[in-house]
Amino acid sequence: MPPSVLQAKPEEMDAAEKRERYTVSIVGCGQIGVLHACLFAEAGFKVICVDTNQTIVNHLSKGKAPLLRQELESKLKTHVKTGRLTATNDLKNAVSQSDVVIITISAKINEKKKADCSNVESACKQVGLGLRRGSLVIVVSAVGFGFMEGTIKEILENSSGLKAGADFGLAYSPIRVLKGETLELLANNKRIVAALEKNSLSSASNILETIAKKGVKKAVNVKTAELAELFETVQRDVNLALANELAIFCEKAGVDYLEIFRLLNGSACDMVSLPKLAEENTRKETHLLLEDAENLNVKLRIPTIAREINEEIIKHTVNLTKSALRDCGKTLRRARIALLGIAQTSNMKSPTKNAAKELAEMLDARGAKVSLHDPYLSENEIAEISYPLKKSLNEAVECADCIILLTEHDQFKRLNLKKLKVMMKMPAAIVDLEGMVEPDKVEEEGFIYRGLGRGVWKK
Repeated sequence: MPPSVLQAKPEEMDAAEKRERYTVSIVGCGQIGVLHACLFAEAGFKVICVDTNQTIVNHLSKGKAPLLRQELESKLKTHVKTGRLTATNDLKNAVSQSDVVIITISAKINEKKKADCSNVESACKQVGLGLRRGSLVIVVSAVGFGFMEGTIKEILENSSGLKAGADFGLAYSPIRVLKGETLELLANNKRIVAALEKNSLSSASNILETIAKKGVKKAVNVKTAELAELFETVQRDVNLALANELAIFCEKAGVDYLEIFRLLNGSACDMVSLPKLAEENTRKETHLLLEDAENLNVKLRIPTIAREINEEIIKHTVNLTKSALRDCGKTLRRARIALLGIAQTSNMKSPTKNAAKELAEMLDARGAKVSLHDPYLSENEIAEISYPLKKSLNEAVECADCIILLTEHDQFKRLNLKKLKVMMKMPAAIVDLEGMVEPDKVEEEGFIYRGLGRGVWKK
């Protein structure tokens, strides 16, 4: 019988054969959840993936994860085949078998830009119902200031009847927004870890060091770790806002922002960002901090303005599309527009589905006929989409007046312009928000081009 995970010393977990005595449950099997599951399975732990979505559970039970790279999926299949990794939708039962519970579920931001933590609270309640004495709970999703010591701790204690810090461990190790969510990047990301007391901190550090190649940074307390994650995200949002404003300047000035970026990248000014729609986590975590500031009666002026600027980029995209269609001799009203790329894949960050939805709604309100296509959409994401979803790229661009490139998927980097010219309703437009296509090549084929920050189009 192995020692309780809260009592285990580092030398009792320094080899895969020692770790296989311990079970880790991953609560929430989105990309961050599945990547954690693979890392823990690779380290030798027995892993149970838990998700309320039966489709996700079915996929994982077969070793499949549609949004992950092929080489990662092959590792997943190996772990499923050997029995090291299993999947279920029975959260209470999975937790009751587990030494470590990793919660990856995060808050949502509602239409009023306020945090909706109901899904996190519900998951914590179910975790508490199955929690056993001596186990360790680690929350890895970003939460608002004070949420760990207040809401999560209270829910776990009330639903389990156990005491945090005495009967079970509770720790926080937020995952920062990574440039690309691959297994290697996650493993090489130096983790921040914090806990309510020393024993939980020591135990969580031991566990996370088995999957974190660069070790962990121990925070002095949980609230400091909560703010460290939120501050880093807000810094990224502020940098993005500046890039988006300068991009619009370049459009008016007839200059290519990407050329400026290439000149500055690698120099003393390499903090320059690329303009784009904000990523989902960036939007969400910035709003979390702004709400926390409001509760403390603090006005965060720069983050507030940055968020407003970045959300205005959606409206700016509509204006770019309107301008491009006008040069085609067309209007937004009744124009057929295909939005390409709204899902977040394992090797990149995409604009949030919410941003894509807002863009579709704005275009629709102006009379455009909008359809969407993304080769990486999961089945549960498809169910959330209210606009026509095209199964293939060819179907999406057929008779379209305009395509808007939202995400840098490999398939969209290799667009065959000559083939598009035959399939689309010419004259047609291409609006590029990711700098994927060259304006000159697009215009040589007879398309009207618009790009975020790329003020080099001829018409």
